[in-house]
Amino acid sequence: MNRYSLNQATTKYWPLQDVVAASAKAELSWIGLWREPIQEYGVDKAARLVSDAGLKVSSLCRGGFFTSTDPAERKAKIEDNRRAIDEAATIGTSVLVLVSGGLPPGSRDLDGARSMVRDGLAELAPYASERGVKLAVEPLHPMFCSDRCVVSSLSGALDLAEQFPASQVGVIVDAYHLWWDSAVYRQIERAGERILSYQVSDWVVPLPEDTLLGRGMMGDGSIELRRLREACDAAGYDGPIEVEIFNQKLWDAPGQQVFDLALARYREHVI
Repeated sequence: MNRYSLNQATTKYWPLQDVVAASAKAELSWIGLWREPIQEYGVDKAARLVSDAGLKVSSLCRGGFFTSTDPAERKAKIEDNRRAIDEAATIGTSVLVLVSGGLPPGSRDLDGARSMVRDGLAELAPYASERGVKLAVEPLHPMFCSDRCVVSSLSGALDLAEQFPASQVGVIVDAYHLWWDSAVYRQIERAGERILSYQVSDWVVPLPEDTLLGRGMMGDGSIELRRLREACDAAGYDGPIEVEIFNQKLWDAPGQQVFDLALARYREHVI
C-alpha cells in the first residue's frame, strides 16, 4: 500500500483539504493533484497542506495541449505549460502529466499535429529539467485522437520521449488507455526507466455518451490491472500507482465512500 496514490480527479467534488485529510488518516504516502483545484486553493497553500499531512505528490495533471495552427495560441500554450512546471515544482512533484492535444480545428494533418507535440517538448524539456520536473507524455485511447490527444499508443509516446534524455521526458502507463493494445507489454518493457506513473481504473461497457467519463472502478470491467502492474514492475518501475477515475456516478457519491471503495478495490485487483 505504500505505492497507492488517489488522484483527486477520482473524487472531483471533494474539497482538497478533505482528500488530503482522508489520505493522511489512512496512512497513505502519496496523492495525485490537478492544477485547477490547487490554483483555486492556492498553490503555495496546497503545497503546505500536503506537506504538513506527511504526503508526497505523485504527479500533477496536467499540461500539454500543444496542437494549434495559430502561432499566438501556441505561444500562449507554451507559457501555460511553463506555469504548470512551476506549479509542479512548488508542490514538490517531479512528474507533470502531459496530454498532447487533438487535431487543430479543421485539420486532418495528424503527422503535423504530432510534430507540434515534439516541438513543445523540445521547448519545455530544458526548462522543466532546471526545476527538477520531468515531462510525462500520456497516450490516450484512440477514440480521443481527434479532439484530445494525437498520441494514441505507448509506442507513439515512446517515439516522442526517446528524442530527449530519460531524465527529462518519460511516459504514463494508464491502464484504461492502453489495455487493448496487443503490443502494450512489449512497449512497457521498452519504456523501462521512462515510466513515470502507472494509473489504474477499469473499462466498463456500455460507454456513456460522454466517453471521457467512461472509466470504471477497478474490478468492474475488462482490464488485467495486476498483469499490467507486474509488467511495469518488471520494467523497473517501483513508483506510485495512481487511481484515476473519471465517472459521474462516482463524482456524485460521497467522497469518503469512493475513497474507501477505491482502497478496497486496489487491494483486490492491483496489488
